[in-house]
Amino acid sequence: MDIISLKFAVSVIAAVFIFYLLKPKYRVAFLTLLSCGFIASYNYYLLGYVLVYALINYYIGLKIPGSSHKIALYRTGVIINISQLVLLKYATFAIDPLFEIFNSSIQVSKLAEVIVPIGISYFTLQGIGYMINLKMGWEKPEKNFLSFLLYIAFFPKFLSGPVERSNHFLPQLKQERSFDSKQVSDGLRIALFGFFKKIAIANQMAPFIIGTYADLNGSGGAALWLLLILQPLYLYFDFSGYTDIAIGFAKTFGIDLLPNFNKPFFAENVTNFWKRFHISLSSWFNDYIFRQTSFRRRKWGVYASTYAVFLTFVLFGIWHGAGWNFMVLGLLQALALNYEFFTKKWRVNLFSRVPVPIKTWFGRIVTYLFYGASLIFFFSPDINATLEYFSHLFDGEGSVIAVALTRIPWSAYVFMLIYMLIELFDNDYNNTFSKLERLWSGENIKNRVFRWAIYFSVMAILFVLGNQVQQFIYVQF
Repeated sequence: MDIISLKFAVSVIAAVFIFYLLKPKYRVAFLTLLSCGFIASYNYYLLGYVLVYALINYYIGLKIPGSSHKIALYRTGVIINISQLVLLKYATFAIDPLFEIFNSSIQVSKLAEVIVPIGISYFTLQGIGYMINLKMGWEKPEKNFLSFLLYIAFFPKFLSGPVERSNHFLPQLKQERSFDSKQVSDGLRIALFGFFKKIAIANQMAPFIIGTYADLNGSGGAALWLLLILQPLYLYFDFSGYTDIAIGFAKTFGIDLLPNFNKPFFAENVTNFWKRFHISLSSWFNDYIFRQTSFRRRKWGVYASTYAVFLTFVLFGIWHGAGWNFMVLGLLQALALNYEFFTKKWRVNLFSRVPVPIKTWFGRIVTYLFYGASLIFFFSPDINATLEYFSHLFDGEGSVIAVALTRIPWSAYVFMLIYMLIELFDNDYNNTFSKLERLWSGENIKNRVFRWAIYFSVMAILFVLGNQVQQFIYVQF
């Protein structure tokens, strides 16, 4: 079922009413059934696969704490998780070429065409994280299979996260929660603005972004420069739109998902950027890869962290997909992070006499442009396309402004500007933002009229622009 559809939104709202009419002991089963139906709407084989995957992880998890072969079971669980990810996502890149060497016609990648492994990168990380938590003694195994299955398959987060932690998600299922009108209305509001980000902003930019990458030879240098400037915003509004929808709808069922974004484009360096962008994924890699690796290599001193950063972000890049371009994407982030680490004192001295506003905005602009340039490796289908992109940057005539005004609807710029100004006030001008919050959340008649005027305006915009179908970018991962 397409998430960006009236059918999906109405179905979820109807499910919320049913959810709270049920006795608490039936609610997990209801959400699990709902999630299984959602997955089956994409592919019945995928549903069967997810059930088997969850059962294997559930069973291994039950056995780990009390077993005399605890480490062996843990390693078995991790190997199974990684192996199935490689088989279903990386076979074209890593397995099929091996068979071709021996002139074999076997194509393991055909398996992915049958199962259609949507969401596999997300629930694999959740499975691995669960194994690590059990091995480290950070949580006890989940004994209710339906609860564990819901942790893996919960429909709002299934396609593109956030990447949940078992010790954050599972305890919430044991809490008996009564209907809370404020929580439900807050969740619906978050989801509504998530739809707005996706439909009113990201979808309006998508034809230019996707079309330019599809025809790099026919795109002039001005279009490619505009692409470099706008693609971070496009990715942000597309992905944070999905995240808001997931967090919002989960909230209506009384479940709080992990945050995924925190005004990332106001980060002053790459290190801070990755604490604000795709937080659930970057924090997962930080906790389970970086910290574990740097601890094991602590005898190397400062170089333990250097090594851990490179390993973490190369794996981070590979997680996004099979291909050298994703490896380079991760490598670029690792280089930037290590550069910032080793030059911190030098940079502090360099900017010590520079006015704070200039230093702040210089850091933000450089960080933004670095991320924009690195996204070329993200959006390009392969390294050859990336090289082709750079080779055409200075081709043709025309201005970036002319391309910007003719290739993307003006409304997208207006909506982007409004969102970014709100984030600016929230990040830099607390007093102004507090006034805006009071204007928004006040309970007198003027505040309510203002709120509902915004709600109806947003819904009207969604109705007008909602016929342009564009898949979420991160669904492919």
